[in-house]
Amino acid sequence: MPRRSILSASEKESLIAILASEEELIRHYTLSETDLSIIRQHRGAANRLGFAVQLCYLRYPGILLGPKEAPNNAVVEIVSQQLKVSAGLWDQFGIREQTRREYLLELQNIFGYELFTMSHYQSEVQALGTIALQTDKGIVLATELVEHLRRKLIILPSINVIERMCAEALTVATRHIYSTLCDPLSKQQYQQLDALLLRKPEGKMTWLGWLRLSPAKQNSKYMLEHIERLKMLQEIKLVAGIERTLHQNRLLKMAREGSQMTPADLSRLETSRKYATLVTIVIELTATITDEIIDLHDKIIGILFNNAKNKHQNQFQSSSKAINDKVRLYTKIGQALLDAKQSGKDPYAAIEKIISWDEFASSIDEANKLAMNEDFDFLPRIGENYPTLRRYVPQFLNILQLRAAPAAVDLLSGIDIIRKLYADNSRKLPAEVPTTFIKRRWGKLVFTKEGVHRIYYEICVLSELKNALRSGDIWVQGSRQYKDFDEYLIPSETFERSMKEGTLALKYDTNCEIYLEDRLSTLNARFLTVNEMAKNNTLPDAIIGQSGLKITPLETIVPENAQTLINRTSAMLPHIKITELLLEVEEWTGFSNHFTHLKTAEKVKDKLMLLSAILADAINLGLVKMAESSQGNTYAKLSWLQAWHIRDETYSRALAELVNSQLKQPFAAHWGDGTTSSSDGQRFRAGSKAQSTGHINPKYGSEPGRLFYTHISDQYSPFSSKLVNVGIRDSTYVLDGLLYHESDLQIEEHYTDTAGFTDHVFAMMHLLGFRFAPRIRDLADTKIYIPYASIDYDSLKLLIGGTIGIKNIQTHWNEILRLSASIKQGTVTASLMLRKLASYPRQNGLALALRELGRIERSLFILDWLQSVELRRRVNAGLNKGEARNALARAVFFNRLGEIRDRNYEQQRFRASGLTLVTAAIVLWNTVYLERAIASMRTRDDIVVDDELLKYLSPLGWEHINLTGDYVWKKSSKIKDGKFRPLRAVKFS
Repeated sequence: MPRRSILSASEKESLIAILASEEELIRHYTLSETDLSIIRQHRGAANRLGFAVQLCYLRYPGILLGPKEAPNNAVVEIVSQQLKVSAGLWDQFGIREQTRREYLLELQNIFGYELFTMSHYQSEVQALGTIALQTDKGIVLATELVEHLRRKLIILPSINVIERMCAEALTVATRHIYSTLCDPLSKQQYQQLDALLLRKPEGKMTWLGWLRLSPAKQNSKYMLEHIERLKMLQEIKLVAGIERTLHQNRLLKMAREGSQMTPADLSRLETSRKYATLVTIVIELTATITDEIIDLHDKIIGILFNNAKNKHQNQFQSSSKAINDKVRLYTKIGQALLDAKQSGKDPYAAIEKIISWDEFASSIDEANKLAMNEDFDFLPRIGENYPTLRRYVPQFLNILQLRAAPAAVDLLSGIDIIRKLYADNSRKLPAEVPTTFIKRRWGKLVFTKEGVHRIYYEICVLSELKNALRSGDIWVQGSRQYKDFDEYLIPSETFERSMKEGTLALKYDTNCEIYLEDRLSTLNARFLTVNEMAKNNTLPDAIIGQSGLKITPLETIVPENAQTLINRTSAMLPHIKITELLLEVEEWTGFSNHFTHLKTAEKVKDKLMLLSAILADAINLGLVKMAESSQGNTYAKLSWLQAWHIRDETYSRALAELVNSQLKQPFAAHWGDGTTSSSDGQRFRAGSKAQSTGHINPKYGSEPGRLFYTHISDQYSPFSSKLVNVGIRDSTYVLDGLLYHESDLQIEEHYTDTAGFTDHVFAMMHLLGFRFAPRIRDLADTKIYIPYASIDYDSLKLLIGGTIGIKNIQTHWNEILRLSASIKQGTVTASLMLRKLASYPRQNGLALALRELGRIERSLFILDWLQSVELRRRVNAGLNKGEARNALARAVFFNRLGEIRDRNYEQQRFRASGLTLVTAAIVLWNTVYLERAIASMRTRDDIVVDDELLKYLSPLGWEHINLTGDYVWKKSSKIKDGKFRPLRAVKFS
């Protein structure tokens, strides 16, 4: 029987802990009238109290109260109040052990409680098997087991027995997983998996190490190399869909563990575990490489378009003088012809006075060469880059197993034709080819007098394939990001069952008619109110006139006495090194405890080394330079610690610890109550080796970069951060941070700038329980939509863009619910779904229905914006906090000139997470010391601190923090245990 420890001491304690909050005490220990009538049958107040307390302990936490064990005082107190007896009577109860035993038997007989036996042991271990197949977290299993026993009125066994049951269930589940992954393998597949651990003939790297490499550059050479990697994985020929037979959490955990092991470590594993781990690695690598190949194709197509556009512009610019000369010449000729017509003179003679006929004919030839196509379109020049595509397209199309939705069947047929042309080494297209997917812009190039142009047809197919993969009209088997749209959602059967049982866990009425009646009547009432205000010209700081909407900009003015307070508190904050700050915050919060070992879940033993690795991410220094800048650390040690202890989830849990600590700070309440937040993207340039991984967005210039998209609470705490593509609209990621953070924040209202909103986001934000309030830059040009065409909102006519498409919503209501429930339950991320729904050219029914829902919510918001100055102030204040936090992040992320230079995507994510964690630590530290500074000022007779001014203080300053130099981890001698460092002495004038 397994004896391994899967629960920490704190987790064991939490399973049977008495939660002493008033709500928990009332919920668990309120006695019913039936309970009281049974209790009153016992003689003596002490016996009645003892009987009732024993009953309460059997119900929650579900344990026997031992003969010499004293109950929780809060439990005794709440029970005694209900019995109207003294809590002190407990000491008189059960002086005889026999009394307690008799009462226990009586409680079992009356209320149906059972003692835990070996028969329960076996059945519960078997029942735990299903959960153990989903997760290997001991506390999750133990919590489920304890809850199940409580529901069945079975008295809990000892914690050691509970732990042993969970460990046994995990062992059985793990063996089942190994068997499921290994049993279908043939002898040849075993050999192929073994071969992954061998060195490549031409170098020191193993085949597995080679498979893990990402493309170094965005060109055909590296595309072909990556395709070879995918070929090698596909040649193993794992059973199709084997990854869907097991829970993704367990598969991903096994793959992660395997990825951190060296080939030698993998070779030494027990046989079944070794091959099962290698199978999960192959599954994960197949999905990763497939997605990277598609992403690489996307980037290459984008580069070709940019090159064609640049050539087009360069040609125009280089010919600008010649074009200008021709325009001036033909202006003179035109004027001469007009003069000749008015005077009745010979027009030909008029031309000859300006230019000879030979020169005129020559100038026309030159003009023809200078002239571009009629549409002034750069697209014709993309054919010049066809050789780049031709190098990799045959292998690219052959390696991908594509499937298509009905909307893209013709496109998939076009892809099959291109495949066949390459296979047959043929240049000529068949007489009939599918063309319905060809847009007008491409049509001018594809359709010629001689027929369909082979090169432009192929480029058009590849370009449309890129768009179809984004939208989900075409999907790829084995991919993670480009699966069938339906596979991302909860299964239809599960959805239908949840609908019938009413367990979708959505915060709105799932009946479409009731939902729409409520939202449309609300929208109508809001329209009538704002229409009347506009008619009477009573909209606050807003006018709707013949020229449209005009809103008076808000002025952000900090009162002079508030600025004085800001200056004084800033001067009082102690000077501190960033290492000292992190040590101090760690001592307050213990956030480092969340960086547990990937396999054993143990805490980090060397916390200083962990803090060094986190700081290396945050300040963009990297592990090599950090090893050189901190005592006792080596790159090997830091790298090992990062590999086993630093992950997205450990960073997320540690960040939540800091955010929760900020939430508990009384002083933070001056800035907000933690119910509102804002989000914004911050771009960092991609330099050196990372250039090939960066993306270009004209909004940020022509250099590649990466975006850190961060959510910040109204208390200044950054509670979520995500590394994203600068080429994708910010709005795609707004919901991710609100849904998937691990802090205790209960966000109700969220702010973004213009880039953070679309109609789809408005719809999903409302459906998932958030109020969305973006600051829309071109609000005067943004249309609102009316609920009923029969009602005239005459004063708002200039703003109205149409009527809400109710039929679209009604038709696709169940799809909307299924999508909402899938995102809510975490089956798929909101960003992935929003990206697919917004992608060109997909305009399916669900996307259109969500757009109409979004129009309802956007119209409601704009109407609120027009009549509420307070809403405008809240949004501006929230966004200003985010912008100020970005300034702090820029100051912290100063090494390597503030550029991201890591080519590895995981390392780039760690940079974003480390930066967010350290800025959260700075915010918490500043908050604590600002409170101490204010408290110190209140002790002085010559200073009066107005509480109304405290909201103007900010915990985002860093002038007093030394971010540079050697990173020495040494606790300051100025701080004693449980104390704080002294504030700076400042003379106030």
